[in-house]
Formats: sequence, C-alpha cells, structure tokens
Amino acid sequence: MENRENIKLDLLRNTDLFSSLSDEELNLICGDIVVEEFRKNDIILREEDTSEFMYIILFGKVKVYKTTEEGKEIILALHQTNDFFGELSLIDGKTTPATVSAIEDSVISIISRKAFYSMLSQRVKVLEKILHILCARLRESWEKICILNSRHASQKITLLLLMLSHEYGQKTADGILMNVKLTHQDIADMTGLTRESVTRTMDKLQKEDEVTILDNKLIRLNAGFLRQYSPQ
Repeated sequence: MENRENIKLDLLRNTDLFSSLSDEELNLICGDIVVEEFRKNDIILREEDTSEFMYIILFGKVKVYKTTEEGKEIILALHQTNDFFGELSLIDGKTTPATVSAIEDSVISIISRKAFYSMLSQRVKVLEKILHILCARLRESWEKICILNSRHASQKITLLLLMLSHEYGQKTADGILMNVKLTHQDIADMTGLTRESVTRTMDKLQKEDEVTILDNKLIRLNAGFLRQYSPQ
C-alpha cells in the first residue's frame, strides 16, 4: 500500500498542474486524489453525464468527441500526459458537453469537487496554472472556429497542424516535431473532412517536402511549411 502511494505521489509530482507544489503540499492533497487505470477505448466520461470530478492524465492519451446524428465522430480535443479535463462540469454544475475515451491505456487521477475547490482556495499557484491553461484553451477554440470556417481541405489541415504545433510542437534543427501521433482519420475527425481528402492533402504536403512523417508516425513541420503557413 505504501509503495502504491509513493508511485501516486511521484506521478503527481511530475504533473505540470502540481509541479510548483512542495512534497509537503503534495502529501496533503494526495489523500483526496484517486488514481484509476483505463484501457484503450474505455469510456471515461459520457456526453450529458453529470460529473462531480476533474481528471488529470498522469500517463496516456484521451480524445474528447461528439457524435453527429449521422454517427460521424467529431474530435474536439486530444489530451495526453499532464493534461486535465472535466473541469467545466465541475465548475458550472452542468452536464458534460462531450464524450471522453481513452485512445491508449491510461492512468488518470480523479479529484472530487470538494477537493478541487479546497485546493484552489489554499494553493494560489495551482489556481494560476489552471487559469493559464483555460485561457490557452479559449484561444484554441477560436483557432478551431477558423479551421471549420475554412473552405478548402488544404487550408483546414494546415491550420490544424499549426494549431497543434503550438501545444505539442518541439523545435528541432529540421523544423517543428509534433509530439502527438495523428492518423489520417484523426485529422479528418478534427476538421470535418473525409479521410480520403486528408490522405490526398497530406501526400501533397509530403511530396512538396513541407511535412515529413517519421518512422514513429510523428509529424514534422519542415522549414517550407513554416515559411508558407506560419503567421509573420
């Protein structure tokens, strides 16, 4: 039992949201946090559920999505290690706006409403971190509106790649490496395009050496892409 608590403490310590807390502060909140494991494709939250919890991904990756009347899945967001979700329902008391499921095996910490508000009232650094992340998500929502309003497939995809590069991008000598794995179907679900349209556009970008798909399936935005599409 003690070893399990130490593992939980180590996971929380490596989470951005709690990185500013001392070991003593982490120990105080550790008892209010439950850690659960989810297998790939497990549903963590369902749309219209009433959630009393916030979720922090200690390890893994999830997708947030809505399903249309025609059964098409629209991905609203991807979250991975260190990200959190579920805070909207926790704050305003309304139902969950979308479904969240695990893309891969994930370890997630679950914080109750009572523990959440207690933590915010007593630890200003955590509150500041959450406000910063919520502001970033609001800006991301504006970018997504631009993507959905774009008329051409190539513009939708390049805008999406630029947006994701802000969150997941890592500068390298050869360009910006996107530290998130995206299938063509993922890109289609995030842009409202068909998978075939995404494949044609991505093939064209690769042929023109604007993007490179690496052996580990990660995408690199090359210098040509950045010169042409990045805001000046």
